[in-house]
Amino acid sequence: MHLIQQILFILLVGTAIFLFVKKAREIARNVNLGRDEDISDNKDQRWKNMVLLALGQKKMFKRPIPAFLHLAVYAGFIIINIEILEIILDGILGTHRLFLPFLGSLYSFLIGFFEVLAALVLIGCVVFFARRNILHIRRLSMKELNGWPKSDANAILITEVVLMSLLLCMNSADLVLQGRPEMAEHYHATSSFLVSSHLTGLFTGMSSGSLMAFERICWWLHIIGIFAFLNYLPYSKHLHIVLAFPNAYYSKLMPNGEMKNMKEIQNEVLYMMEPDKAPAAIEAAAPMTFGAKDVKDLSWKNLLDAYSCTECGRCTDSCPANMTGKKLSPRKIMMDTRDRAEEVGKNINVNGEFKDDGKTLLNDYISIEELRACTTCQACVDACPVMIDPLSIIMQLRRNLVMEESNAPQEWNMMFGNIENNMAPWKFSPDDRDAWING
Repeated sequence: MHLIQQILFILLVGTAIFLFVKKAREIARNVNLGRDEDISDNKDQRWKNMVLLALGQKKMFKRPIPAFLHLAVYAGFIIINIEILEIILDGILGTHRLFLPFLGSLYSFLIGFFEVLAALVLIGCVVFFARRNILHIRRLSMKELNGWPKSDANAILITEVVLMSLLLCMNSADLVLQGRPEMAEHYHATSSFLVSSHLTGLFTGMSSGSLMAFERICWWLHIIGIFAFLNYLPYSKHLHIVLAFPNAYYSKLMPNGEMKNMKEIQNEVLYMMEPDKAPAAIEAAAPMTFGAKDVKDLSWKNLLDAYSCTECGRCTDSCPANMTGKKLSPRKIMMDTRDRAEEVGKNINVNGEFKDDGKTLLNDYISIEELRACTTCQACVDACPVMIDPLSIIMQLRRNLVMEESNAPQEWNMMFGNIENNMAPWKFSPDDRDAWING
């Protein structure tokens, strides 16, 4: 019987890892659909950002209460899963609490510590569920979260509650079985655990056979749940658990307000303003496109941003355009970019290469109205806890609208014409530029 369980467990582990790696490779390919971008400067600052922002969640603490709960859930879930190593080895080798003989009294301390974290995860998930579904916090109840995004968030919270409950019930049943002489050979004595020891009263009336079956069911459901979570992760916004680290490392280091300009356009303006600096022959070829129309025109970092989005809504909550009722939501920009990258990836999976599907990120996913509402104030960039830059995508899409499609508001076109003809945004002769000082 034990041999059959070991074989089934090995098959479970192998299948779970295979499916996760397969999807992870697809996501890596989708991110690499973007243009090359060299982000290799200032490594010391980048490592510091990764530690403070991704691991330490520094920017989350602008709102202390949800930040503490999030840190408890995040740290708890990650640290508790260290125990998964023992569970995996127990499943493969057919042992029970493999590390107990090696760690002695330290083992009970560690399990007790894990249980405290599990209790904090339970509390945090219940509070987060209430914030989304009972209190209806504004940024967690916007229309872009209707449907799958809301179901995804709730599914993760419920899953974590179930997994932590299974862990505590499994340990509590284990403690009761340790006190029964007929089970001493398999259930080795440990000290009482900090949380599960208070639950033993729920199980003392059960027979040893029933209790052992219950403990084993909890064990199997817990590990199956962990592997199911692992393979659900790449399809969920909770992929940020993994991608927050590289995204923080490769985040923008320029001061807020400083934007990347297209050198080719800067040169054209320079040569117009100061013709003597124009070279006799332009050697550099003009870029194929200006700005971005679809995900392949964005950089790989833009696409990594999209896959790293936590959908927390802090960017949208801070956006002045959104506050005044305009259609723009920086969170939706990131969600749309990720959805389009996924759609392009599925197209490649089916056809072996991308076949034109008649859609683009611009217009089919993100509207002109949304793009024009942006004031480029950088509030969304400053608010993001994992250093995502929605503004970069907005600016590239707007550049494509203006420079490829000549699609700009009338007021912008008047300004462009004045700059081109008069070398200033205002409609008067260049000879009169200094007239304002007279008198």
